[in-house]
Amino acid sequence: MHPAPSVILFTTLSGLGFGLLAFLGIGQPPVTGWVAFVFYVIAYGLAVGGLLASTFHLGNRKNAIKAFSQWRTSWLSREAWLSVFALVAMGLYAAGAVFGSVLIAPIGIIGAALSVATVYSTSMIYAQLKTVPRWNQPLTPVLFLSLSLAGGAMLAAATMVAIPLLVLAGVIQLAWWWQGDRRFGEAGSTLATATGLGAIGTPRQFEPPHTGTNYLMKEMVFVVGRKHARKLRTIAFAAMIVFPVLMLLVSGGHLAAGLAILSHLAGTLISRWLYFAEAEHVVGLYYGAR
Repeated sequence: MHPAPSVILFTTLSGLGFGLLAFLGIGQPPVTGWVAFVFYVIAYGLAVGGLLASTFHLGNRKNAIKAFSQWRTSWLSREAWLSVFALVAMGLYAAGAVFGSVLIAPIGIIGAALSVATVYSTSMIYAQLKTVPRWNQPLTPVLFLSLSLAGGAMLAAATMVAIPLLVLAGVIQLAWWWQGDRRFGEAGSTLATATGLGAIGTPRQFEPPHTGTNYLMKEMVFVVGRKHARKLRTIAFAAMIVFPVLMLLVSGGHLAAGLAILSHLAGTLISRWLYFAEAEHVVGLYYGAR
C-alpha cells in the first residue's frame, strides 16, 4: 500500500508518546515539579502530534470528528475515544505531579492502562483487515505494543527496562517480517478466487482494467522491490534495535541515551514505511500486481 507520510508519523510518534505516558503513569520515573513538566511536554508533544498528523491523510479534515461516532464497530473510533480518555487521565496525573508535587497512583495507573489500550486500538485498525493478509495476523498488535513500550522506556530513562524491551521488540519484528512474507500465500487469494472462475481453469488477465492509473492503483497497489526491502529491513533493524541496545549497554550517559532514542526513532520510521509499502492488498489481483 502507499506509505503516506502522515500515517507513518501518526503510528510512530503517537506510539512513542503513549508509551512514555504509560511509564510516567506507573511512576517511572517518579518526577515532580519542573522536571515532570519537561517529561510531560515530550510525551504529549509526541502523542498529540502523532494524532494530529493522522488528520492530514483526510481529504476533508473536518471529517476527523466523525471518527468518534462509530465506537461500537470501528477500531479507529475506539482509538479516538481511548486517546482522549488517556490524555485527560494523564493530564490530571500530570497536574498533581507538576503543580502539587504529588503522584496520585490510582489516576496514574488508569492513565497508563488507557495509554496502552490506545496503542492496541491503533494496531487493530490494521490487524483486523483481512484484505491485507500481511497485517491480518496476531503479531501485529504485539509488534505495535512492544515498540511503543520499548521507546517509552528509553524516553523515561528506564535503561534496565528498555534494554530487554528493545531485544523483545527486535525478536517480534523479525518474527512479524517472517510471518508477514508468508501471509498472502497462506490467505489463498488468487485471481481464480477473486473472479470465481477457478472451476473452469486458471484465469489470466487479458488486458489492464484501466487505460491509466486510478485511486486504487495509487493507494492499494504500491510495490517495493524485494532487493530494496531487504536493505531497508537491515537498516531499520540496526537503527531501531541493535544500535540503541549497544549504546545503552556501553554508556549510561545522557548523550548515549539521546543518540539511542534518535536512532530508535529513525529506525522505527523506516520500519513503519516498510510496514505500509510491503502490505499487499488483495485488490492488486484485479490489476495483475500480485
